[in-house]
Amino acid sequence: MNFFWNTPVESLPKTSGLTIKKLKSADINNYWELINYFPSRYEDYSLVCPINFVQVGETVTLTGQISDSQYRLSSRGYKIQQFVLKDNSGSIRFIFYNQPYLFNVFKKGYSVAISGLIEKTGQQLFMRPKEYEILQPDKQPIHTSRIVPVYPEKAGLSCKTIREKVWLVISQMKMAGDNMIAELFPQEIIQKNSLLAEYDAYMNIHFPLSLEIAKQAGSRLAFDELFLIQLSGHLVKKKWLENEVTNKFTASPEKGKKIKEFISRLPFVLTASQKTVLDEILNDMKKTTPMNRLLQGDVGSGKTIVALVACYFTYLNGFKSILMVPTEILAKQHFLSIQTILIKQNSTLKISLITGSVKPDSEDIKQADLIIGTHALIEKKILFNRVGLVIIDEQHRFGVIQRSLLKEKGDYPHLLTMTATPIPRTVALTLYGELDISTIEELPEGRKIIKTYVVPKQKRIAGYKWIAKQIHENNTQAFIVCPLIEESDSESLKTVKAVKKEFEFLQSDIFPELKIGLLHGKMKSAEKDKVMKAFQENKYQILLTTSVVEVGIDIPNATIMLIEGAERYGLAQLHQLRGRVGRSNRQSYCFLFTESLSEEILSRLTFFSKNNIGIHLAEYDLKHRGVGNIFGIEQHGYINLKIASLSDFQLAKKTGDAAEYFISNYKINDYDELFFRLQPLLSQKVTKD
Repeated sequence: MNFFWNTPVESLPKTSGLTIKKLKSADINNYWELINYFPSRYEDYSLVCPINFVQVGETVTLTGQISDSQYRLSSRGYKIQQFVLKDNSGSIRFIFYNQPYLFNVFKKGYSVAISGLIEKTGQQLFMRPKEYEILQPDKQPIHTSRIVPVYPEKAGLSCKTIREKVWLVISQMKMAGDNMIAELFPQEIIQKNSLLAEYDAYMNIHFPLSLEIAKQAGSRLAFDELFLIQLSGHLVKKKWLENEVTNKFTASPEKGKKIKEFISRLPFVLTASQKTVLDEILNDMKKTTPMNRLLQGDVGSGKTIVALVACYFTYLNGFKSILMVPTEILAKQHFLSIQTILIKQNSTLKISLITGSVKPDSEDIKQADLIIGTHALIEKKILFNRVGLVIIDEQHRFGVIQRSLLKEKGDYPHLLTMTATPIPRTVALTLYGELDISTIEELPEGRKIIKTYVVPKQKRIAGYKWIAKQIHENNTQAFIVCPLIEESDSESLKTVKAVKKEFEFLQSDIFPELKIGLLHGKMKSAEKDKVMKAFQENKYQILLTTSVVEVGIDIPNATIMLIEGAERYGLAQLHQLRGRVGRSNRQSYCFLFTESLSEEILSRLTFFSKNNIGIHLAEYDLKHRGVGNIFGIEQHGYINLKIASLSDFQLAKKTGDAAEYFISNYKINDYDELFFRLQPLLSQKVTKD
């Protein structure tokens, strides 16, 4: 990377300290980060014409001198700033509202360029300005008279300010020539994919000569982005396959027989899909290279049972398994449900639980064959021996550092990550290229489709009455979920206060004859356990909770899920919450309460109500709201795309093919710029620790 790009933004000429501070707040610390702050769209102000040639409805740029200015109040009290622009062909008025400081900008005799829309009032034409700038003999226009980039406004930075600062860097690039940005790829890949040169792409993404070349520039830089991500995945996978498991597994006929017996004694029959993914996992575990597999499947599809069989195979080989989950509630639930299964199996496999509030002694850990826990598992003082398998449940809820610390508890153990969040194929292809992926594609027999309804404000009371009737007549239970008030992955005191207020309202005004339990993330572990146990025993008919405890609550008797503020969630998150019910053969229901009147939001919620297949919902969210709304929150290690779209399957396939071709035909060490840009991505991969 050219040292020029590491130049701090403090070195930008004619830039105030306040602007520097705002740039840094927007995560723009140097010239490279500034040049990679891309426009979201463009305005075409390239039509420059004499004033007397303009027509109503045209967006044009006019240049001339300020010949007059006036200030007046409209009948509605608006402050109107009116100016007259004059050139050799004629004159025209342009008008601003409530911006009196412009009298210090447009002074009589100043040469200016104004871009905007031509309109008509009575018989007179006037311009409604969109952009303007004072013309100077030695400066090229950047806000008018051309295709003008429009940047996302962030951290108090105006689009105009960002444009000016980017132009300063672009100008230096122009003076230095195309050696300022080294080419990433071999010419063969550039030509094969009809890509602009790297230098040309950066020049034309910001200040293009035409909209067509701006599109080509965007395509090239999007190609770069997805290529780098996929190449990093290929490199990590290649390196991973060079490793060798320390604790090697064997697959004798006797062990195969015991696994079949273990499966036959389960309280249910595995689905065909579960059997398929189990075969994939066990085949991986028989190899000398460590498994690195992602298991995905809808809520309730039976991923945990598949993982348990893998743990049993690990136990038969004399090694330990570690299962890390995101919440203490889920850890305890897994512990109890697995313990119940093992007791019925009369199995000698020993399990242990480690959470923030549960700390077994070192001897218990030493004796355990399966250790289940939260992030407490990765504490430095907790040591494990003979780890053969590491399982991470809901892996996107953990950061890269957490995942790597857990994996380091063993010496190249087999690694299985699991998620109930459906992953669209472009996301899987791009972000998880280093992983082998298995998918459970069906639910256990007897499960009924959860009936889902969007409930507007005017039907809220009727909805409450229906729920109360169902609970009374069918002895069923219900969840009521309140959203986080603030955009965060943890609960604030403000959220907890709001939930408590909702609890009081529901208990006194809506469901006075029913018992309601309250569960939120700020409660102590013992309090949570007490509430959950009471709900499991049907001592509470309703559990009011927040979305941070969405994962892992399994109450077969609960058949009603009410989600308040449903518009605040991504569809994949709603699907996770909906999956808390429908855990038995009884008919279950999900109600989406919303007070929004937005057509877009109601359309999205209606789509959700009519679709029960997780992957369809994830694809919809990816297309309409972006990858962040699939996973719900951004965590450490989350790849934030600047210009590419993960919904562009064609580009993902093209860049994937190019990455494979590069790996097969070239050496990464021969391409310094490519190697340099790969480093941050390599550090974010699950397996590169």
